[in-house]
Amino acid sequence: MKRWLGLIITITMIGASVSLPSTFERAAAAAPSAGFSDTKGHWAEATIKDMVNRGILDGYADGTFRPEEPVKIDQFVKMLILSYSDLHPNGTRSWNSAFLASLSLENQTILQQDYRYFSFEPSASGYWAKEFIDIASDLHFINKSRYTDFQADMTRENVAEVIYYTLQETEFLEDSVFGQKMAQAYGDINSATEREQRFIAEALVKGIMEGFPNGFFGVGQKVTRAQALIILERLTHKSKRIAVNVSPDKLERVVPTAGGGSKIIVFPDKRMWDAYESLLTVGALRGANHDVFDTTLRLYKDQAEKESVQNQSSAASSTAVNEEASIWLDPQYNTYGITIRLREGTLARNKEVIEQFANGLFGYNASEFKQLFSDVCAKVEGGQIVSKTYAEIGNDTVTLLIDSKQKQVIFSIAPKK
Repeated sequence: MKRWLGLIITITMIGASVSLPSTFERAAAAAPSAGFSDTKGHWAEATIKDMVNRGILDGYADGTFRPEEPVKIDQFVKMLILSYSDLHPNGTRSWNSAFLASLSLENQTILQQDYRYFSFEPSASGYWAKEFIDIASDLHFINKSRYTDFQADMTRENVAEVIYYTLQETEFLEDSVFGQKMAQAYGDINSATEREQRFIAEALVKGIMEGFPNGFFGVGQKVTRAQALIILERLTHKSKRIAVNVSPDKLERVVPTAGGGSKIIVFPDKRMWDAYESLLTVGALRGANHDVFDTTLRLYKDQAEKESVQNQSSAASSTAVNEEASIWLDPQYNTYGITIRLREGTLARNKEVIEQFANGLFGYNASEFKQLFSDVCAKVEGGQIVSKTYAEIGNDTVTLLIDSKQKQVIFSIAPKK
């Protein structure tokens, strides 16, 4: 009887061990902070320990982590999703609050409604990674149709693509000119397609990926488990990103963005570089009733309007509160602009700011632009029809976009071709 009982127990134990999912297909094992036999002194040792403790990735039953093994596409996607969640003491998970706040209302709704019962665990039946891939696809982090085999090894350009689309949904994309300049510095970049180069450039300029000491980016190379953890750590924790240096001599500048962030801009010429300096100077003429984000100076009636604009939902529609005037630069298209909403007192409050900016931008021809600006605004404010929607001033063309109903005028200024 004992012999049969022992045999039954042995068979049961063997069956249980066979049915266990692989280390990538389950949550972190018990005692994840224990050291691995093959990570001592490894260049990513600290990150591996931290990410394992957070349950992003697990080691193997033999006590190894195997940091140099390639990571699979489905494994990377799972790690990506888990990186945006918090692990609680009782072993449960929930979405990270900062991550939720970074999403559009559409994506927030997808998580709250379509995946309200998502457990952050691999599927118990069917393909283990299905829900992780579905979530990443629904949030537009990946395009499922581009993958024919989710068990394939992840390449560096594959990772760059996921980073690109994830940043597009959670942050913002950087100046493409600066990124392309960084990417072109690598000797193998032309072996990637133009589309892949765009992804690689974004990953580089964000300080999330970097090339190798041999001067190559590593196009076509597989991404290891250790590399994947480092990349995801940088993606989800901005403080871990690689500092990217800019050169004012090359018209490169770091500008502030909403939420306390920053981005790198490459200006097309010295004129626009100086125009940005002008934004910083003329905005101060309105005291605290202004701000400068990206390459736009926003001018407010008062502090109440400023707070309303800054705090309004990202889902704001045409009924949203807007600043009463703004002066903006578009480096990509080498275009300048002034947008003014003609409410009561708008012209009087912002006249000095706009005139000072025009003086710097147009030089000797500033008086001609200021006359055009005054005439058009007076007519729109008075309800008159403005027939002239195009003008040439010096070496620039000025295009007028007028919304008579909203009493809004946009002066779009571009150098003559």
